[in-house]
Amino acid sequence: MVRELGLLRRARWFYALVFAVLCLTVAGAGVGFALLGDSWWQLLIAGVLGVVCTQFAFLAHEASHRQIFASGPANDRVGRLLGTLLVGISYSWWMGKHTRHHGNPNRVGKDPDIAPGVVSFRPEDAAAQRGFLAMMNRRQGYAFFPLLTLEGVNLHVSSIRFLFGRGRVTGRWTEIGLIAAHLALLIVPAFVFLSPGVAAAFCGVQLAVFGVYMGASFAPNHKGMPVVGANEKLDFFTKQVRTSRNIRGRFWASALMGGLNYQIEHHLFPSMPRPYLARARAIVREYCEGRDIPYTETSLPRSYAIVIRYLNQVGLAARDPFECPMLAMRR
Repeated sequence: MVRELGLLRRARWFYALVFAVLCLTVAGAGVGFALLGDSWWQLLIAGVLGVVCTQFAFLAHEASHRQIFASGPANDRVGRLLGTLLVGISYSWWMGKHTRHHGNPNRVGKDPDIAPGVVSFRPEDAAAQRGFLAMMNRRQGYAFFPLLTLEGVNLHVSSIRFLFGRGRVTGRWTEIGLIAAHLALLIVPAFVFLSPGVAAAFCGVQLAVFGVYMGASFAPNHKGMPVVGANEKLDFFTKQVRTSRNIRGRFWASALMGGLNYQIEHHLFPSMPRPYLARARAIVREYCEGRDIPYTETSLPRSYAIVIRYLNQVGLAARDPFECPMLAMRR
């Protein structure tokens, strides 16, 4: 049905329009930067650039899924320019990580997005933490969104570590050069035209807004949905639908989240361009209702509440119920 309705055809006109709007926004931010001079009001420009970088990241994500052009190499070239030069993330690193996620969303041991780290997504992982991380994991839901202010730094650092690692990397030196150019475009003007304190704050705000916006757009999609065991057997449709969550809002949500609000449809049809996801939603929802398959959709605020509650439950579930609280405090 999706194919017959033409919902998998390219939508180059749409992506050209979005790209043009973002370029105009960057130009406006540049004019604002020049007019404001050495002022703390420059932090507003930094915030705008953080938002624009996230929107460019959405376009790079869509290019990686072959949504913009019919040609794979053309999508890769655009994705690398958008994601690496304009956003500062290694396209090769992102492709490897995100491909594994799409193949096995929320599957233990295969989805890198639920791998153990600063935030734990399973009680077993939280129970393995020690010291400060163990204490934080107990209320990690409340810490999750504040931690996203560091996600921009984490994405840049992870990309650089990957590119300078020993493994095989497609376009390694090209991406190193593009990331260096990205950092130069951000850092050099800030420290040349602004005082050191304002320049440092400018870069920090840009990274913080970028990190929070990225994390807040991707987190509602799978966090708090069923986690699939390493040895569980699921068919493709069940695996993709049961582990994904849609966000209500249609046009505004799609513009705000780069189409990630239609997460179920995106996982079923990864190459479907953003403008057609709303029509696909009606088809998929009806299909699920006719077969009694859970189709999860909620509001954006509600999704954040679910994520916070789920992460807190994971952290609290890892505690030993027979442990003495006074003893735990003294350790």
